[in-house]
Amino acid sequence: MLLGIDIGGTKVALRAETADGQAHETTFTWPAARTPAADLAALRTHVEAVTAGAGRTPTSVGVAVPATVDGDGRVTAWPTRPHWTGLDLAAALRGVFPAAEVCWADDADLAALAEARAADCADLVYAGVGTGVGGGIVLEGRMLPGPRRGSCELGHVIVDRNGARCDCGRRGCVQAEASGPATLRRAATARGAQVTFEELRDGFAEGAAWAVGAVDAGCDALAAALVGVAELVRPTALVVGGGFAMGIPGYVERVAARTAGLARPGHPPAPVRPALLGGRSSLYGAVLAARDGLGGVGQRHR
Repeated sequence: MLLGIDIGGTKVALRAETADGQAHETTFTWPAARTPAADLAALRTHVEAVTAGAGRTPTSVGVAVPATVDGDGRVTAWPTRPHWTGLDLAAALRGVFPAAEVCWADDADLAALAEARAADCADLVYAGVGTGVGGGIVLEGRMLPGPRRGSCELGHVIVDRNGARCDCGRRGCVQAEASGPATLRRAATARGAQVTFEELRDGFAEGAAWAVGAVDAGCDALAAALVGVAELVRPTALVVGGGFAMGIPGYVERVAARTAGLARPGHPPAPVRPALLGGRSSLYGAVLAARDGLGGVGQRHR
């Protein structure tokens, strides 16, 4: 049985796939106690639940991680869960899955790979907008820059040198301008009151100036990053996904319009389209990692 796990800053999704085509999924929110031990205990509990539902034990596990992980399998940075910094991820996953092959890679890289496979598209750039902004590049069917050279950090492309402060310490990274939390903060400033995601979504649909302005600023930043990357790698498609982007009707179309507006004469950018897998691209990418093993996808340990 294959098991894919998409580890996020606030929640975790799991998908088990059996050889006879059955699939079992579950999702959980990280516990309030912010320690690696508490997080791993919660992960183990939900792994046991999804595998019990499938009636099998996983033989291969793929994990999509948003954290920066070095070549030795140690977490070097994760702004939304800083208590993981320094964690030996390889050892932690061996503890949860002592009898399985375990492979991990960057969540947005795996999302890009899953989207490329789903669309039968060999060359694309993917941007996932959620708690942060992740990105992945697939060229000729392979992830770039490749697992041995780190992940594609689209979220840290600088789009405004005088922009908002990013979690990484710099100013104007696309993540600091276009992520869900950044957009909600901008909306709250314009409205003069705190804004929930649901309020932003509804306000945008109703044309409220404070909501439209906040979303449009994020779309501008994301479009600028996508156009810049596309100038370098010449993909045939630009794909926008992630829970925040997919949760606001019209968001992707807004990014597409701004991307087209940034085109150089005679050099139209690749079309922008929504992720075929919605907000589940990373989860399906994790299943691909479990299925394909190391093979250029990620790092494998047993």
